[in-house]
Amino acid sequence: MPVPHDIAAETELWDTYAESAFKDDAEPGFCWTQYAGHGPGPELLGSPRSVLEIGCGTGRALAHLARQGVEAHGVDLSSVMVKKIRERWADTGATFECGEVLEWLAVHDDTFDAIYSIFGAVWFTDPGRLFPLVRARLNPGGVFVFSQPPAIPGAYGPQGMYKGGFAGKAMFTYRYSYRPAIWERLLTRAGFTSAEAGIIEAPQPGHIGTLIVSAAARP
Repeated sequence: MPVPHDIAAETELWDTYAESAFKDDAEPGFCWTQYAGHGPGPELLGSPRSVLEIGCGTGRALAHLARQGVEAHGVDLSSVMVKKIRERWADTGATFECGEVLEWLAVHDDTFDAIYSIFGAVWFTDPGRLFPLVRARLNPGGVFVFSQPPAIPGAYGPQGMYKGGFAGKAMFTYRYSYRPAIWERLLTRAGFTSAEAGIIEAPQPGHIGTLIVSAAARP
């Protein structure tokens, strides 16, 4: 059963997050994992001419791609974050829009060589609704790649998450967690030709790894 996302409440949550997460002195950088310098880089996207990051957050990854000559676009739910990253990365040529990802993908006709999410919108959006929309916005032969923490064993599907601990105003959202094989099945059901999901171990044994999932559209 779909969970009842309250977009207005989630917007407030991500606006609050933006105030603390964005750093004015941030530099471009692209890393799929939560550990700096660990794991693969943008090569997982292939050699795209155009990319879309859904839930682009601080915009550092898009700024990195834009400076490599890629046509880089991002969408994020937080107007606070979008204002900050438009100003910070204005010189890169990357573009940033504010919007709820399902609505944005449904009304825009633009297509891209690659769509990706780094601990972003895929983690917080019902894949049954999101994946077909992503597939429709990919060019033939395009790729969809995303990363997020792996599921906690036995805790699958939508998981409630409070922001800022368990005291204060109740700001919360839902994140989606599945075993790698289920992510692959969800993607092929949405029309992707192939899908591969796996977990990259953390650089320190016993620490949280990173789920990385990639899917390809038919050439």
